Amino acid sequence: MINLMHGDCLEVLRTLPDNSVDSVVTDPPYGLSFMGKKWDYDVPSSEVWAECLRVLKPGGHLLAFAGTRTQHRMAVRIEDAGFEIRDMIAWVYGSGFPKSHDVSKAIDKAAGAEREVVGSYAVTRDFSGRDYVGDPSSATTVNITAPATEAARQWQGWGTALKPALEPVTVARKPLVGTVAANVLAHGTGALNVDGCRVGASGEDLSRVSNTSLGSAGGGIYGKAGAFVSEGSPLGRWPANLIHSGEDDAIAGLGEAARYFYCAKASKKDRDEGLDGFVARQVFGDEGGTYQGLSDSKEPSKNFHPTVKPTDLMRYLCRLVTPPGGVVLDPFMGSGSTGKAAALEGFQFIGIERESEYLEIARARINAVQHNFL
Repeated sequence: MINLMHGDCLEVLRTLPDNSVDSVVTDPPYGLSFMGKKWDYDVPSSEVWAECLRVLKPGGHLLAFAGTRTQHRMAVRIEDAGFEIRDMIAWVYGSGFPKSHDVSKAIDKAAGAEREVVGSYAVTRDFSGRDYVGDPSSATTVNITAPATEAARQWQGWGTALKPALEPVTVARKPLVGTVAANVLAHGTGALNVDGCRVGASGEDLSRVSNTSLGSAGGGIYGKAGAFVSEGSPLGRWPANLIHSGEDDAIAGLGEAARYFYCAKASKKDRDEGLDGFVARQVFGDEGGTYQGLSDSKEPSKNFHPTVKPTDLMRYLCRLVTPPGGVVLDPFMGSGSTGKAAALEGFQFIGIERESEYLEIARARINAVQHNFL
């Protein structure tokens, strides 16, 4: 069962029955006004999360992406709605582009001083406005300039932002009814699919050595670790609250352990799968611009949604919190990455999307993989 619903998520959620879905996996607005989008002016209200709580079965999990600047607001509103905050997963990547204000340039501009161009470099932009290394023929030249005033020279190299390299995912759970065991037996929810989400190939050395600095009293727990070696599961490493994209910048600090937390960023093939013959044109503005829908045109088609998550990542997250054959809900469906992932994993899916153009892209992307399970 794949059910894609058009409308405001709060209104649509109110039409769904109590205790009817097994998990909520979603990439909601971050409240950053990303690319000037009005739908991203704030994080979802507690009222929205309260409806998610109502439709979830007891013990059902909610996984909600957030921005680093607004994660606290997202988590608080989820908690205020009645969820238990269980953890936070960090999705780490290396291809983020810092949107920083150059202090030296700002000082020269305020002084009316013209800076000397001393060099340049090429930057290629994809259709969503994010910088990446791409086709040199479509590159934009960015000038490198030298400070023109003494004050600007003093503040050369200073900016206002760090490079974005992670997105947090709030892990929350609807309160259990009774014990974990009783809740799982009654509703099929309340636990995480550890073995189904282990990482690392079979046949690897999965042993681990304790940290003897924690103590030597024995027991293998905090403060009583002692020195011991234990064998890990042949199924792989225990799923962690960190996932990375596999890019060099993302794995540099992890070394050998990096292979245990891997999930690549969305590729062009992943983003655009199922969009053959689909024309989607967007002229960016306050409302996201104009839209041209389905067509028989042979023009190249693109998924122009600005925040597409990789299908492999969403498959992993859906599998982590959803029982076999369960229902995954995404109240902020966007271009359908969660739905595509749910279909590939054999789950049922309910997706809600307010923007017509994104709904049609989601439908095309999910239809491209859904036939595997019909």
